[in-house]
Amino acid sequence: MNQAKQPEPWLRGTLTDVPAVCRAVLHALQLAEEDLLEWCGALSQKQMNARPGGVASVAFQLRHIARSIDRLLTYAEGRQLSEQQMAALRAEMEADLTAEEAFQELHMAIERAGTRIRALASDDPETTRVVGRKELPTTLGGLLVHVADHTQRHVGQAITTTKLVRGLNASSSS
Repeated sequence: MNQAKQPEPWLRGTLTDVPAVCRAVLHALQLAEEDLLEWCGALSQKQMNARPGGVASVAFQLRHIARSIDRLLTYAEGRQLSEQQMAALRAEMEADLTAEEAFQELHMAIERAGTRIRALASDDPETTRVVGRKELPTTLGGLLVHVADHTQRHVGQAITTTKLVRGLNASSSS
């Protein structure tokens, strides 16, 4: 009945043409999308936007993941955020999304990230970069690793919120 689950992306022997740091980031993004689809993909719009106990909604988490990947990669590319990116940041909390809309934004962000990360693959990870208006110092490698770390942190939050939402729904229908 159940299909055997594939190993996590980093154990599939893929992306061998990409240097290790970039490969690990790409694998983390693949895993994020797979985990989110598995755990959150069947949520209704009401569940997607629910905020049990005041926590951020799953819709917010998916939108935040998508948009933060874009922002972090902008810094990794040595640029500052555009006004459009700043406006998108300010609008993140205004999420009232369907699952389809949230997953489409996430998928497109991860697709674009793949291209952008591959373009950075030949650059020295120790290259100095700055973050934000205060131009806090970091490195290209630090930013790339943070793309993976930050994404996975919010995946965990989305999955936990999904469990809360499903638990609330199950207990309210009893």
